[in-house]
Amino acid sequence: MVWILRSLCYCRVDMPGVSAATAYDVLHDADYRKKWDPNVIETHDIARITNNADVGYYSWKCPKPLKNRDVVTLRSWYVLDKSYVIINFSVKHPKYPPRKDLVRAVSLWAGYLVQPTGNNSCYLTYLAQVDPKGSLPKWVVNKSSQYLAPKMLKKIHKACLKYPSWKQEHNANIKPWLHPEQCRLPTMVLTDLTLQHASSLETIDESGLMEAREERGDTSESEN
Repeated sequence: MVWILRSLCYCRVDMPGVSAATAYDVLHDADYRKKWDPNVIETHDIARITNNADVGYYSWKCPKPLKNRDVVTLRSWYVLDKSYVIINFSVKHPKYPPRKDLVRAVSLWAGYLVQPTGNNSCYLTYLAQVDPKGSLPKWVVNKSSQYLAPKMLKKIHKACLKYPSWKQEHNANIKPWLHPEQCRLPTMVLTDLTLQHASSLETIDESGLMEAREERGDTSESEN
């Protein structure tokens, strides 16, 4: 199930064959995301705030000919009984100013909720309000709701199914989101960060851009 209304997005997917714990690990593992996320340009954790909070950077590809976007976010996570919560919002980091080759988007707030539905199945819910800092053409909104968002949910599910075997070959016991003593990030105090207000960033007018021909063809590609 996917709802997208302007900058508000609500998604919920049933994931058979995937435990809630595995889905939670996949959402945290930046190294694995580089493998499964087709839109990622760069993603990494920047600094640790507390045992359950950090600052991170993520940039992603947008449908051509739109400019690609990036965000810097403060993220926190919680384990509530058998459910898992991850939430974030945009912040300013002194060493990560907006780049000339990307549009700095703003996560007003975003979050994942992972809920078990069995020993090896779960629901993944995603809710977010994001300002892309641009006047987007109608085809982008349609493409996001009809194609991009559903495809991404399918990829997350597939990524979760493959994660246990991948993780066995890639630092199997290293999960700093579960074991804070494993974290090697530099420590940063919260007062060194400030809230990223959308009004302080340049708004890009892309409303007149036409969809690139190769992007139109993407919808007919089969999944690997």
